[in-house]
Amino acid sequence: MEKNIYLYIAVMAGVSYLIRVLPLTLIRKPIKNQFIQSFLYYVPYVTLAVMTFPAILSATNSTVSAALALVIGIIAAWCGRSLLSVAVICCAMVFITEFFLV
Repeated sequence: MEKNIYLYIAVMAGVSYLIRVLPLTLIRKPIKNQFIQSFLYYVPYVTLAVMTFPAILSATNSTVSAALALVIGIIAAWCGRSLLSVAVICCAMVFITEFFLV
């Protein structure tokens, strides 16, 4: 059983290493394709959103307060508010919603 674990760890290390090294060795010229540049530009943002979105909806006592805070936060961010003010607005929305729901 222990030999399998070491094999699994070795395979995972090899795959992680190859994923990081192959692009550096295979792509030597600058990427000129606009679609690929755009795709690579947005990958970190999409990854962060995918990890954060479920936590937003499960961080409060009720899904209603989380959804309202999410909508208000999106509107505040769309209007150009700073990250701190969006966070404060969302926290206030959760507080107010849960105060009146309970």
